[in-house]
Amino acid sequence: MSSIRHPLTIEFALLGLVWQRPMHPYEVHQHLRNNSALGEVWRVKQAHLYALLRRFENEGFLTGVIQTQESRPPRRVLRLTTRGREAFAEWMRTPVTHGRDFRLEFLAKLYFAHQDGIDTVQSLITRQQHACQQLLDHLDTKAATVSPDQPYRRLVIQFRRGQIQAALAWLETCRTELIPGVSNHW
Repeated sequence: MSSIRHPLTIEFALLGLVWQRPMHPYEVHQHLRNNSALGEVWRVKQAHLYALLRRFENEGFLTGVIQTQESRPPRRVLRLTTRGREAFAEWMRTPVTHGRDFRLEFLAKLYFAHQDGIDTVQSLITRQQHACQQLLDHLDTKAATVSPDQPYRRLVIQFRRGQIQAALAWLETCRTELIPGVSNHW
């Protein structure tokens, strides 16, 4: 069972940047802003990023160590704690369960899964396809209860189904492009 008490959200992607290697807070900001495909997915203001990093440090996910530099002022370098590694790993392998979170959160998870390796990518995509299928099944059950005098409700369900179906098709594209030797089989 998870030791994490709050919902896993896109903010856990910050732990992933430090998971790759220890960084000082400004370096995390620069990585998101300039050097990373993750920056194409998620933008966060510098002040908010610093507040999130402090929160993660206060919650025991990160630890800061002062690093001296010869000709520059000392800087604080952030490292993941064991708890932070576990939280990040759990976040990365957990599928997104709401269609509205797919664009930001799943893409961030896929970014880190791809860096971790083919097995992680395969596992994440498979879990996400399963979660999407469960969402479709739930929407189908919901659609069966919609009476003819509720056209707006029916349209909302159809729209949400279309989003999930598009996500499933895109996940299969991810599988074929990111995992060598995999053919379309979902």
